Amino acid sequence: METLRESQPVILSAQNLAMPPRLLPVSFSVRRGEIVHLIGPNGSGKSTAISMLSGLVEAQGEIKLSGDDIANLDLPRLAQMRCYLAQQDKPAFAVGVYHYLSLALSPLGELDADRVQAALDEICGALKIADKLNRNIQQLSGGEWQRVRLAAACLQVWPRLNPEAQLLLLDEPASALDIGQEAIMYQLIRRLASQGVAVVMANHDLNRTLREADKVILLNNGSCVAKGRPYEVMTVDTLETVFSTQVQRIEHEGKSCLLFTD
Repeated sequence: METLRESQPVILSAQNLAMPPRLLPVSFSVRRGEIVHLIGPNGSGKSTAISMLSGLVEAQGEIKLSGDDIANLDLPRLAQMRCYLAQQDKPAFAVGVYHYLSLALSPLGELDADRVQAALDEICGALKIADKLNRNIQQLSGGEWQRVRLAAACLQVWPRLNPEAQLLLLDEPASALDIGQEAIMYQLIRRLASQGVAVVMANHDLNRTLREADKVILLNNGSCVAKGRPYEVMTVDTLETVFSTQVQRIEHEGKSCLLFTD
């Protein structure tokens, strides 16, 4: 039976996406409101794929965003349609958190001040950084800085501020987050997806992928091993082969959990 999400239009289409030898040709599509996780060992091609999907790195193959070839979209248009959060990096310059978040809205032009404040309150409240707005980014811990970066990314594609927003690309967004902060991050991602924004993210926490992803693309040594729903892709045999470790899958109160042993 077709699920509601499977009836949604395709937002992102990648055909023979490649950057040999780091990533061999892989094809997939992402629908409106769908959350797709790229998983695999270090060096499997996850970050390479995410960067190419952003349109900022030249790629082999064809990438279409809402039917438009991404190569034909200029940077201002890309900034309106998608946001790309690369792996953690902190600017050398000093800037206030509020100012940094405001920069995320600069591609969107003039915005209603009340809507901006409402979005800031909602996103910063969810990520528990409302008390950090008057701080300098150089004064933040690693986890605080990562949550500020996540807030900026969400602001850029927040549908009530940016009705043109289609896609959020995240490269290992849980980096530097503790278990509680990670939980609220996933809640916020699901909230964005429920508003129609497609999300593609590289992820290392396989149990989170099992619970949170609508679709999984499993990479290894630059090749696509499997793609599909989490329960179809993340079998014990497949994970043991790809990650070279023993895996157990247990059921507890109706939920699956992966255990990794030597």
